[in-house]
Amino acid sequence: MASQKITPFLWFDTRAEEAAQFYTSIFKNSKILHVSRYGDAGPGPKGSVMVVNFQLAGQEFTALNGGPRFTFSEAFSFVVNCENQNEIDEYWSKLTADGGQESMCGWLKDKFGFSWQIVPVQLSKLLGDKDRERAGRVMQAMLKMKKIDIATLERASHGP
Repeated sequence: MASQKITPFLWFDTRAEEAAQFYTSIFKNSKILHVSRYGDAGPGPKGSVMVVNFQLAGQEFTALNGGPRFTFSEAFSFVVNCENQNEIDEYWSKLTADGGQESMCGWLKDKFGFSWQIVPVQLSKLLGDKDRERAGRVMQAMLKMKKIDIATLERASHGP
């Protein structure tokens, strides 16, 4: 099914289809591609969702209902590169809805416990400034934030 070389594979306990529906409702150019169900051989209950193939912003993903054996951690996250503050605000709001949790420096966990980084495209330029004092001010400002605020980072870059 996958047309790309590498496909992220997400292990859920029982909520793979719900997660895929949630994620595809948030990102443009997204859709459910295919849902497979467990048959007589199991190991899940016959007829329950086994695998969901879906696209987010044109990127293909696979989600499995594999049971409670594995859970998500911050060691793996998705980065959403945002063009402006409105985009940051929109994704932040949607991904933290219904039980999501804000973290620091643009990180959050959605209601399924999966980690996302909602960051402005300008961030790498600001942090990579050749003027290390400017970059340091940006870093210090970012370390105080949960949701990234582009205007505050730019002000920090320009100095006191």
